[in-house]
Parts: sequence; structure tokens; C-alpha cells
Amino acid sequence: MPENLHLGDAYWSLPADQLMSELATISNGLTSTEARKRLTAVGPNSFTEASGTTAIATLARQFRSPLVLILVFAAGVSAVVGEGHESIIITAIVLASCLLSFTQEYGASKAVQALKEVVAHKATVVRDGAEISVLARDIVPGDILHLSAGGLVPADGIILEARDFNVSESALTGETFPAVKSPGISDAGAGLAARSNSVFAGTSVRSGTATILVVKTGRKTEFASIAAVIERRIPETEFARGIRQFGYLMSEIMLAIVILVLFANLLLHRPLIDSLLFSLALAVGLTPELLPAIISVTLARGARAMAKAGVVVRRLDAIENLGSMDMLCTDKTGTLTEGVIHLDGCLDVEGKKSPQIALWARLNATLQTGLKNPLDEAIANVEDAMYCLARYAKVDEIPYDFIRKRLSVLVRELGTNGNLVICKGAVANVLEVCTSVLVAEGSQPIDSSRRADIETRFKAWSGQGYRVLGLAIRRLAPERAFTRQDETDLCFAGFLLFLDPPKHGMAETLASLAKKGIGIKVITGDNRYVAAHLAETIGLASRNIITGQELALMTKNALFGVASKTDLFVEIDPNQKERIVEALQHRGHVVGYLGDGINDAPALHAADVGISVNGAVDVAREAADIILLKRDLGVLGRGVDDGRKTFANTMKYISITTSANFGNMVSMALASLFLPFLPLLAKQILLNNFLSDLPSLAISTDNVDQDQTTTPRRWDIAFVRRFMLTFGLVSSFFDFVTFGFLIFMAHATAQTFQTAWFVESLVTELAIVLVVRTRKAFWQSRPSALLLWLTAGTFIVAVTTPVLPYAAWFGFAPLPMPIMAGLLTITLMYLIASEATKHWFFSDKHSHSATKRARNGIAHRRV
Repeated sequence: MPENLHLGDAYWSLPADQLMSELATISNGLTSTEARKRLTAVGPNSFTEASGTTAIATLARQFRSPLVLILVFAAGVSAVVGEGHESIIITAIVLASCLLSFTQEYGASKAVQALKEVVAHKATVVRDGAEISVLARDIVPGDILHLSAGGLVPADGIILEARDFNVSESALTGETFPAVKSPGISDAGAGLAARSNSVFAGTSVRSGTATILVVKTGRKTEFASIAAVIERRIPETEFARGIRQFGYLMSEIMLAIVILVLFANLLLHRPLIDSLLFSLALAVGLTPELLPAIISVTLARGARAMAKAGVVVRRLDAIENLGSMDMLCTDKTGTLTEGVIHLDGCLDVEGKKSPQIALWARLNATLQTGLKNPLDEAIANVEDAMYCLARYAKVDEIPYDFIRKRLSVLVRELGTNGNLVICKGAVANVLEVCTSVLVAEGSQPIDSSRRADIETRFKAWSGQGYRVLGLAIRRLAPERAFTRQDETDLCFAGFLLFLDPPKHGMAETLASLAKKGIGIKVITGDNRYVAAHLAETIGLASRNIITGQELALMTKNALFGVASKTDLFVEIDPNQKERIVEALQHRGHVVGYLGDGINDAPALHAADVGISVNGAVDVAREAADIILLKRDLGVLGRGVDDGRKTFANTMKYISITTSANFGNMVSMALASLFLPFLPLLAKQILLNNFLSDLPSLAISTDNVDQDQTTTPRRWDIAFVRRFMLTFGLVSSFFDFVTFGFLIFMAHATAQTFQTAWFVESLVTELAIVLVVRTRKAFWQSRPSALLLWLTAGTFIVAVTTPVLPYAAWFGFAPLPMPIMAGLLTITLMYLIASEATKHWFFSDKHSHSATKRARNGIAHRRV
């Protein structure tokens, strides 16, 4: 790696030849050997210090909890004042809990990292004199890079060659409109937006092509300096926001209980260390400390299941949003249709087959070097002896862009002096730059009658499902320069008819999505006639249609009012897609957007779930949360099921935590105020909490009832509060029944009380797992084998703990059979009561009332 180019150098102000010399590279690129050396020297082209999550960072994260740190500190104080035995036990349990969480979370992060490698960003570089595709992270300073429309710029560099090259730099400069880029020299003091000869990592190519000399990579790029800011701009998902609110709720309850219990015990003149440890242990018991690990493991397992079905998750939080999605916005090409476009006809203005139109179309499609598209591929794939392409040479071109919606190529027939402009594109956009029409008699001026005839044919073919392009020509003198201004005074020559039939079984697939509660909104640049024909063919409604022209005239509030009622958005400009997504979100929908084009990135970012395909342009794939390895709505439907299963399993852990666990801790806190001794010692609480968490490790593997995947699932903190209060009260009631049994009937000593209460509280926490994991009667829903065995194994440990060798370490004593019988009877009564409460809680009347309140809350928040 050359040493003479310093980070402070204004490389954009240096001539390209000097810069290539300083970087020791040539136009044929680096050698593979030299590239490997430089990669070793400068490191990977990544914006972060390391790819993936390190084991040390994940382990350290487990000890960041203030509760864990305070508990370890209190255990240390306990050791200093002579309670070394208890201190060792508490520290061991805390360490075991943290290690348990670490193994789950780290394993999940590695699994997700492996999935991301499947859709890793690649770039085209020149090495050893040949173009090759390499991973973007393997690009090094001195590489010669080729960029084209739709690609992401992977590194900072200067432009060596360019053609109609426009780059979207909004991520760096905030500028909405693309910047025009070209070779040259910029002023040494120029800001980012003024460096017209430079490109920067993190930006995207909107149109044209360019050859780039890479100067800076990885953390030395301009983008790396603001990467943290960009990361913070990622909107918080509804599920993540819900988890955060749940954390706040539990923290408030925990803080209130802990402070109350600590001061109350001190007022009762109990030892300070014992009171402190008891209060902190209660806090740990109330805290769903495994929730981050449970979420990570459940999401990672869901991501692996989705990957097997052809759905790769790039951002784990999106899995819950996918399960919550109730509206999917999609284009029609390749999603609703086969995506394998066939050129069905090359016709003149009178609708007759024309070999000449076919030849011109073939020249235009095969000689253009801009944005690749399936229409050009369909033209190029047609084999016909009439296509004598060898007689023509390309002179110049004006690439396609989304404003003109045209593509022009300038060619010259060998042996002649004149040049020919061949322009093809959307019929209306081609027709607007035409002043004449090519008929059998030659070129004739376009009058209203001929224009009406062209539009009539266009509508008729579109109504039959054809995608129709217009083709026009113009002859130019050879000495004349070719510019965009030459796309005028063209002669309309004919039509190109393409057919992209609906996918087999698409009507059934859409019906299946409808049963899952997912509506479809088609957003397409195609005309209304083609879109309506397709919709009718596959069973979609097509009564309410809005065109891009109509949408452009609408205010924001007007669009909010009609978006949900609209079936098809047609003739849409790319910059209007984001408006449609936001309008649907405003109406309370969780919106998924499926796109693969250059201009889909804003809509993919705006959507609750951005979905793209593995063959999409780089900028679309990087903006997406989820990548489909196969462009198939059936695959997406299975991904939705997996997302809903993941959401359901995550909610199971929260339900378990907020039912028996919460009730037991509250009961214990209250009991400590009236009993002459602590209901449980701190070490007993921590052991109880540790053992009760073991079955939760299998939550991610649990079976999910079908009724939990038939409709979109959304986070509802009000539901969590109601659930916690309802089932927490049931738990607390039976806790006090247990207290009464032990004190007034069994006349238990402090040690016997603590042992019995430990067994009963742990058994009820295990029992509630089987009850709240399903909305059916618990015997009608089969848990996963791992969950069942872990629950059964922990139950055995719970009832045998008083007689196991380590019982004395924790202050336990063997329980008489009458007490064991009484505890099992109370547990059975608790199970029956919990099952009955569940049946009432999820009954139609109660559920509908709660759902209505939740929807009103969502609508209120949207407004």
C-alpha cells in the first residue's frame, strides 16, 4: 500500500493521472495478489470496527444491568461482614444466569450473521485486466470500479470516465435531487456537495455509468464519519417500542416495590444486609432478565426458519413487523406476473408486423449500456435472421431515466454517412417528442386524427394485457453532436408489444394472503388498462383506480382519505410511492412494500417492512429489511406465518413473566411486611428465578396454534397491563392461600415455610407456562418436546430440592407429606382457576372490547 497519500490530502483536487500514480495502480486495475496485500494492510471495507458481534462484547452486555451490578456489590458486602457462604451462592447464581443469557444471545447473533452473508453486497472491479465481481468489503484503495444505474457506491473515489452519471447523495448531503458527476478536478476546499468529480460510499447511482478510482475505504470514508447518525435514523419498530414500554412498566413497578420493602424491613429492625439482599433479589425476580436473550433466540430461530423458505432477514426487528403486516404494496411485474417478459409483436403504426421496427428495437436494446431491464432483455432474446446488427455501429446514447421514460441510441449503418436516432419508451412520452409519423407513404405530420389512432391502438392492446412501448426515429448529420435536445422532432414509427402473463396460481395465493388479513395494493408505472386487466384476471378488485397525475394534484389529507379505498395506483411516478405508503400508515395499517428498483428505496425505507428480492439493484436490497431469494408471494406468505409464530412465542415469555412470576414476587413483598421472618432468603429467590427461567429457553422452539397465525398480530401494551393485573391477581390470591395454609394449618417454622413456599411458587410458575402458552385449553395444544421436557425436569428438581444434597446450602429442610399434599392441592386449584380465567380473558366479548380499545389507541397515535 503506498504511503505517500495521506488522509488529509484533498485528493479530489489532484489530476487523475497523479492520483493513480500515488496509488500505484493502472487502468487495467490491481493484480489479485496486490489487492490481497492491500486488504491485509488497510482492513475490510466496512463502516464498523468489526463485522458481526464479538463474544466479549455480547458477554459484557450481560453484566450491564444495574440490578446485576448492585446484586454482585451487595454480595461482596455480605462477604465482608461474614456471610461468605451466602455471598458465594448469590454470585454463582448471578454468573450462571448471565452465562445462560450469553450463550443464547451470542448463538443467535452468529446465526443471523451467517444469513446476512447470503445477500451480501457485491461490486464490479477490474483486476488482472478483467472485470470481476467481488464482495464490497474486499474493495481496496487503488481498485478500478465500474458503476451503473441502481448500484450502491461502496467506497470513496474519483471519476475516471462517466456517461450521464447522476448520483443520489441525500444520505450525506441531504440534497433530494441527484448530483451530476463527471471527470475533472474540484477545488481543494470544496464541500461534499461541490465535489462533482467524486463519489462517496453510501450513496447510490440514479442513472448512467462510470469508471471510478477507489481512494478511501471502510472507516476512512466520508460515510463512516456519519454512520452512527445514519444508524440512529432507522425508525424504531412498533414491537421494539412495545418492548421498551414494557421495560419501563416493569421498572416502575419494581422500583416502587423494592423501595417499599427495603424501608419496611428496616423499620421492622431486620438486618440491613439481609433486607438489602432480599429487596434486590425481589427486583431480580420481577425483572424479565432473560427477555433480551429470549427475543434474540426467538427472532434468530424465526430467521432461520424463514431462510429455509427462501426469505432472508436483514434486520431482525422486521420479523415482528412482518407478522403484524396487514397491507402489502407491490408492483405487478415479476410479483403478480411471471416476470419473464416476451416480445409478442413489433408493429408499425397501422398495427402490422414490421421487420424494420424489429431491427430498430433490437439495435436500441442491445447497444444501450445504461440501466438493464427485462424489456430490453426480451428484445435481445428474440432470434431473427432479419436482425443484421453487424451492419451497424453505435455512435452514442442517452440512457433511460425515470423523468423522460425514454431511451435513445445513435447508430450509423456501415458504408453510409448519416446517423440514426432510435428512441423507445412509454408511448405517451415518446409521442410527446414526435412531430411526424412513419406510414407506408413515408413520414407524415402528426395531426389529431393520427394521434387519436395511435392512442386507440395503445388502449386496445393495453386492455388485452399487453405492455406497449412506442418507437420513434430521427436522422441526424454525422458531424452533429448528440445531446438530449436532439430528442425532438422525432418520427413515430411503431409499437412494441410485450406479454407478461399472470403467475400460475396467483389468484389462490392472493386469496391465501387475504385469509391472513393482508390486503394488496398494486403500485405500478404501467397504464391503467394493463393494470386493470391483470387485476381482473387474478381476482383483485379494480373498481377504484388513482393515476399518478391525479395523485400529484392531491393534498396530503386528501390522499390520507382515499388511499385505503383505492385498489390500483397506476401510471405512478417513482417519487409518489413513498407518499402512498405513508398515507396507508396514517390510516393505521402496518405496511409492507415489495420493490426492486432504483426509485423504490425511499418507499422501502418508509414502509414498516421493506421487502426486496435477491436480484434487485443494490440500493433496493440495502434499503430492504427482508430479502426474498425467490420473487414469489407464496414464499412471502410463509414468511408472514413464521413472523407471526415468532411474535407469538415472544409474547409467551412476557405472559409467563407477568402472570405467576409477577404475582409471586408481589405476594412475597407484601408477606414480608407482616411475617416475623423473610418469606424467602435472597439466595432462595435467585435460585427460584434461575430455575423458573430454564423452560423459557425452549420458548423459541414451541409449537404455535394455528389461530395465532391467521390474523396480523400487533403489540399492545394495554393488553400486557390487563394480562398482568388479571393473572397476577389470581396468582397472588393463591399465594396468600398458601401462606394461610402454612401458618394456620401446618404451623410451619421459618425454615419449613421458606422451603414450602419455594416449592409451591416454583411449581406454579412452571404450571402457568403450560396454561398461558395457548389460548385453547392447555390439554388441547401440544407444546414442543424441548419445552415439555425442560418443564418436567425442572418440576422434578423443584419437588426434590428439599432432600437433595445442596438443600442445606440454601437453607431448605425436608417437607412432611401432609404439607406436600397440601401444596399440590393448592397448585391444582391454581391451575383450574388460571384455565378458567384464561377462558374468560380471551372470550369473544372481552377480546372484542379490548381489540376495539387497542385500535382506537393506534388510530389516536397515528393522528
